[in-house]
Amino acid sequence: MKRFALEKLKQWKDKENRKPLIIRGARQVGKTWLMKEFGRTCFTNVAYVNFDSNTRMKQVFEGELDIERLILAIRAECGVPVDAEHTLLIFDEVQEVPRALTSLKYFYENAPQYAIVAAGSMLGVALHQGTSFPVGKVDFMDLYPLSFQEFLCAKGEERYARLLQGDDMELVTAFRSKYIDRLREYYYVGGMPEAVQTFVDTGDFIRVREIQKNLLNYYQQDFSKHAEIALVPRLNLVWNSIPMQLAKENKKYIYGQVREGARAKDFELAIQWLLDCGLIHKVNRVSKPALPLKAYMDLDAFKIFMVDIGLLIAMTDLDAQVIIDGNRIFTEFKGALTEQYVLQQLVAEAGLTPYYYSTPNSTGEIDFMLQGSTTVVPVEVKAEENLRAKSLKAFCEKYHPKYAIRTSMSDYRVQEWMTNLPLYYIDKITNFLG
Repeated sequence: MKRFALEKLKQWKDKENRKPLIIRGARQVGKTWLMKEFGRTCFTNVAYVNFDSNTRMKQVFEGELDIERLILAIRAECGVPVDAEHTLLIFDEVQEVPRALTSLKYFYENAPQYAIVAAGSMLGVALHQGTSFPVGKVDFMDLYPLSFQEFLCAKGEERYARLLQGDDMELVTAFRSKYIDRLREYYYVGGMPEAVQTFVDTGDFIRVREIQKNLLNYYQQDFSKHAEIALVPRLNLVWNSIPMQLAKENKKYIYGQVREGARAKDFELAIQWLLDCGLIHKVNRVSKPALPLKAYMDLDAFKIFMVDIGLLIAMTDLDAQVIIDGNRIFTEFKGALTEQYVLQQLVAEAGLTPYYYSTPNSTGEIDFMLQGSTTVVPVEVKAEENLRAKSLKAFCEKYHPKYAIRTSMSDYRVQEWMTNLPLYYIDKITNFLG
């Protein structure tokens, strides 16, 4: 399976003044596979230590954090040579042994020649619980479910992904039917590696749904295992409310729809916990489309999206044929699904932090606002080829942005006041953020 993050790891390996690297991401997005594949392809040896239930290594790291002592222990544990030039050190589930996390500081200060990558699915939660952290002594990389282009590569269609990475719009448009077919598959399968691999191997949507349901159950088991007992019911309420919240025409998160009479203080901790685990994306409202967007962020108004579009569909129990073939009863939720897709690609593929825009008393809303180096770019999302964009047009007439983007199933086109980007070509939005 091809992951574009592997290229980022190679760049990190060659970086001057390299620090130990922490890979963040939800459970089951492929962190362990990525670290091992990086070691396999770029190093002679891999010393892999999983701190989950490893009492020996826990005992080692509870002692003196002397680098020579630690290297000796890792060599004994893994049974491989450990030298700075040819060996990758992997610390997995590092949050289970807080002093292993602390040791990254000493590796950076006293032995920066060692290449170390670490990961931990519950790392964000552990940090909020007071785990010591080597501030300024580590680099970070976020890993997400497979993007649409990675999905194409997994399907053995890397040539189509390469077309999307280029700028030949006529060529891309010539293959639009192929991209739309694959996009509908991606909506259902999503980007969780096990679900994608199962679909590639079997083409069986029923088996994919079983995998997704198992993942959803696995996450909810994590709530009970890792969260405080009093928080677990609220985590389940927030988690299960996401499809309902996104189905509304106004997708702003409403606490009262989670539980009657609920207020922010009742669910803020639960939302933060899910964010720390990488299971949700939170998109805040901005009250003014101006630089920097963060200065105009409204902390009390936000949308919540899932980590993965396939998991969102699995939560709704929608049948594959409804997604793949389309269905008129499905029209309303299709908008929410398309926003989920666009959000995922903006975050994973383009590395952006999206916001959304609305005025307190206005029904007009811009689905996403993106910050460029000298401008902000409004983005309106359309599920099909419906090209009416009243909210976007009204916004443009009022604020006259340098660029305005509508993304839909329609072909690429440039109009006087906005550009239509096909949904399968959405990562090209970075061309408008200069």
